[in-house]
Amino acid sequence: MLPHRPVPLSPVTPTGPATGTLYARLRDWFRAHPLAFDATIAAGALVSMVAGSFTDPHGSPDGPTFGDHSPDVWSVLIMIAGAAALVMRRRRPFAVLAFTVTISLFELVNDNRPAPIAMAAVVALYTVASRTDRPTTWRVGLVTMAVLTAAAMIFGPTHWYAQENLGVFAWTGMAAAAGDAVRSRRAFVDAIQERAERAERTREEEAGRRVAEERLRIARDLHDVVAHHIALVNVQAGVAAHVMDKRPDQAKEALAHVREASRSALDELRATVGLLRQSGDPEAPTEPAPGLAVLDGLLDSFRKAGLPVALARADEGLTLPATVDLAAYRIVQEALTNVRKHAGPDAKAEVSVVRVGRTVEITVLDNGTPRTVPPQVVEQPPVGGHGLLGMRERVGALGGTLTAAPRYGGGFRVQAILPVTPRAGRDGENT
Repeated sequence: MLPHRPVPLSPVTPTGPATGTLYARLRDWFRAHPLAFDATIAAGALVSMVAGSFTDPHGSPDGPTFGDHSPDVWSVLIMIAGAAALVMRRRRPFAVLAFTVTISLFELVNDNRPAPIAMAAVVALYTVASRTDRPTTWRVGLVTMAVLTAAAMIFGPTHWYAQENLGVFAWTGMAAAAGDAVRSRRAFVDAIQERAERAERTREEEAGRRVAEERLRIARDLHDVVAHHIALVNVQAGVAAHVMDKRPDQAKEALAHVREASRSALDELRATVGLLRQSGDPEAPTEPAPGLAVLDGLLDSFRKAGLPVALARADEGLTLPATVDLAAYRIVQEALTNVRKHAGPDAKAEVSVVRVGRTVEITVLDNGTPRTVPPQVVEQPPVGGHGLLGMRERVGALGGTLTAAPRYGGGFRVQAILPVTPRAGRDGENT
């Protein structure tokens, strides 16, 4: 057995990629210079017409011959004129078509051996069909086809049923059909690109909308946490400063409340910021979100800050969805914070939670000093404040209603009506 010898491999020539690269460069260059491309098409059409004019399809019994017939000077000039007109086929397609058809008819009528000038009309007809609508394409195509075919049959040197006459009919028909197909494909590609661009814009807009909604939600939660605890810290710190010298025991108690409120604020801020700093999907919190179940603890924090709060509840056995429960809690928290900040030192508050049909009504009343607010529903919060705006956003996101207005004789009233089943797919909307 002969030993196996590896066969040396011949080096791979880069003709394929090089050819593809050259073709791509030429294509891009011609797309950037359409006039040069049209001039190349015109030159090719002229060469074809001149070569065809030397051909005699009936030169011998065996078939066509080449060189036995030569065109005269007039025919050469007409072919040059028809080819030159093709350079302007993009800018003036209908004018170029009319010109080439006219000189083709002139050649067919006045020459016993007409040159194939109709080739320029075929290229012009293709251009018209590729740059106009379908009804216009077929009207112009049928007229061009009928005129050139009839002229070839009537004035041509051969019988009316000769294949040259049928060739004129076939070439003009194919030019119209090919141009219409190119136009349809171009429109289809443009529609796909437009749809893709629209989808991309929609995705970007949706992403921007979601980012904006998330920013509003985070800002709303941080405001609720910070405003409530800082208001309590401010009140208790003021009490401690006021009684520090005369009643140090009461000052120590106030400072203890300050410490407790600040610790709660730090804990909630740490939990919120921790969720924001997590990469990927955030882990579920270990403690449940606040809701009406811990409403008594919230009210106790305000009572310790010196705000008497009465509670009336008629929602026994009502289990709210997490989003509605959190919104109800935050509304009570924000409303009582506003009472503590703006209603005066002697204000009292009342909170009621009542179930009415398929809704739950949250009402917060206070008897604070009269406010300089017109006696109608407040549509915008005071300048610099975001409490009412945050409450309105929460309620609007769930499909409920919020009213906030001064009470007759003094005080303020905040009422939120929340559906037991929140509105799906509308988070982040405002009313």
